[in-house]
Amino acid sequence: MRSSFAGLNTMLSGIQTYSLCLDTVGHNITNTRTNGYSRQSVDVGAVRASKVYTTFGASYVGNGAGGMAINRARDAYADKQYWRESASKGYYETQLKNYNKIEEIFNDSSDNGLQSAMTEFYQSWVDLSANASVTANRTAVIEKGRSLAERIALFTEQIQQQINMEYEDLKLNVEKVNTITDGIVALNKSILTLEANGANANDIRDQRDLLVDELSAYMNINVYEDGQGMYSIVSNGTSIVNGISNLHLQLGNRVDSEEYGITDYTLQIQETGTLFNGLEGILKGNLDNVAEDKGHIDTLADIACFLLTTMNDQHRTGVGIDKGETTGLNFYGEQKYEYRWEEVVPGSGKFFLRVHDTSAAGADFDVRGVKAIAQLHVSAELTQAGGEQYVAARTYARLYNDDGTPLLDIDGNYIYQDGTTDAKTLAPGSKITIDGITYDDTTGLPTGLKADLNGTGDGSNATLISTIFNLTKAETGRPVGDRSIGDVSLNTYYNASMTGLGIRTETTGSNLDYEESMLEQINTWRESTSGVNWNEELTYMIAFQTGYTACSRCLTTMDEMLDRLVNSTGTVGR
Repeated sequence: MRSSFAGLNTMLSGIQTYSLCLDTVGHNITNTRTNGYSRQSVDVGAVRASKVYTTFGASYVGNGAGGMAINRARDAYADKQYWRESASKGYYETQLKNYNKIEEIFNDSSDNGLQSAMTEFYQSWVDLSANASVTANRTAVIEKGRSLAERIALFTEQIQQQINMEYEDLKLNVEKVNTITDGIVALNKSILTLEANGANANDIRDQRDLLVDELSAYMNINVYEDGQGMYSIVSNGTSIVNGISNLHLQLGNRVDSEEYGITDYTLQIQETGTLFNGLEGILKGNLDNVAEDKGHIDTLADIACFLLTTMNDQHRTGVGIDKGETTGLNFYGEQKYEYRWEEVVPGSGKFFLRVHDTSAAGADFDVRGVKAIAQLHVSAELTQAGGEQYVAARTYARLYNDDGTPLLDIDGNYIYQDGTTDAKTLAPGSKITIDGITYDDTTGLPTGLKADLNGTGDGSNATLISTIFNLTKAETGRPVGDRSIGDVSLNTYYNASMTGLGIRTETTGSNLDYEESMLEQINTWRESTSGVNWNEELTYMIAFQTGYTACSRCLTTMDEMLDRLVNSTGTVGR
């Protein structure tokens, strides 16, 4: 039989339920500005009914309502979208920062850029070709050549510093990732403990999701939740977090790179020593930036090698203005060295600068990257000679077919050509002698000089040197072999490199704008579900307050009825 006082409990349950709902509304309003907070609500359900007997038989009467659970509003699909796009945004953002720094280093829009130095160096040769015996012009060539070499070395050093900064940034990011994953594991443990009795640890879950949001910027992740409410996080097949345990990242395998003059590191999993490679995110951006910056050092090294090989080759064909005392010298590098651009292993596609020491047999050595750039300095001997840059007299060179074989006339004689005369054919082994100067029949270098050379020079070699800035390999008209800059001209090579840098910067910026737009849209989706709306909360507050008041009034009415029953019933007839 149902108790006469059961109605009091029914109203009490309503009061308690509405009180819980009001408490939850207050919790939502006070956490409006809490980062990562998800709106919470009380799931209200009817309390189990009691069986009563009426005139017409058994029936059930309700015993009020109760809070079944307090749940947070969360869009799991939007979360997964956010974590995926956040990794892309972190990657592009990291790349764009590096591109902007590299563009600032080269900065061809100013007079301190490499393009400006190359243009001034080229113009100095043009001026020298017109006035070859003017001391000021010869000095200008040397100074502009030195300025170009110093700028290449300076930019290389700045890029090396940028690489070191990327590794420092990577180190800090690894520490941050380890802190985040440790935090996620600690929250996993707390959730496991607090939810053991069936309750929902909503606020701690919000804190955990906020950490996952942060982690998603550093690497691509997939998040899985087990039956106990704990997260497992996998990145590119590696379980970074597995419930109550996690792996840590570290920088390992320190390697001193002689080619780039830096110390390289690998990204490893601390517990296993295996390499870790996130497909996207800030960590991947740091590593890709290092590779990108090394490519810029390669570009500068290729330019340096071109000047040491192709330009020096042309420079040595000239005749000194001092009647031959400075003939056959390098413009760049040491005078005892001959520089050649050669393939490491035929067919391998990997080239190096081979430095041949002409003063000591068997003393050749190979260099690449920054060590090749270190060879790029104006010859001290030329500088000590008071700036007496030698200027070409007429030079001959044997002509070659496209396949590298000597060009022959119909009688089998070699064909030669210089810049001022028609083709000349001579029998194999013959020497070319013009105006008292004998030239080697393959290199075109003078083998003897006229004793009364007037010392003014005709400037033809300066003309030829100036043209190599704009000539392709095919246009040089001589078998120059492999070149560090390929078949294109020096200006084309550098401009193509800078154009590529500009395009990559612009593309990365566009990709970043797209990802930011995507994340903004996804955040709007998340906020529509998880965000606290004051208008809604105040509306709920009024509704819950009204319900609380109504239950209280009903409770008062029942109390008055019971008071009448207890204190007044049974006094009739006394």
